Amino acid sequence: MPASLQIKLSQEENKALLELSMKDGVPHRVKQRASVVRLNARGWKVKQIAEYWNWADQTVRQAIHRWLSGGIEGLWEADGRGRKRKWTDSHWQQMEQWLEEPRRYSAAQLQKKWEQACGVKVGKEQVRRLVKKKARHGNECAPAHHL
Repeated sequence: MPASLQIKLSQEENKALLELSMKDGVPHRVKQRASVVRLNARGWKVKQIAEYWNWADQTVRQAIHRWLSGGIEGLWEADGRGRKRKWTDSHWQQMEQWLEEPRRYSAAQLQKKWEQACGVKVGKEQVRRLVKKKARHGNECAPAHHL
């Protein structure tokens, strides 16, 4: 059976974790980890916390160990997680040039053109989302009416 984990928090640490657990824009999982640490510091056992969050005991232990090894920064996901994007800014600049042309392209046409010119394979739905996302974020050369 694993040894009992019990964290001691200073008032400042407790306050910082409380603020983190309620702050807008913080990923849900990070907020949960902050709450796990606070509950443990208040005397809750790993099993109790696991039942409260409906987590496995090991997940609670991992959250506590993240705190012990990295403090608040340890509660966040490490950089480099997830799939890497296939296109670069230079690829996007090429796309912007096509969108500035006086003609219209469908998403399928842009997809084929992008693949032939840049060697980047993306789906037409992804092309559509990328163009619309750029248009929403103030990039005037990528109006949504192109698709």
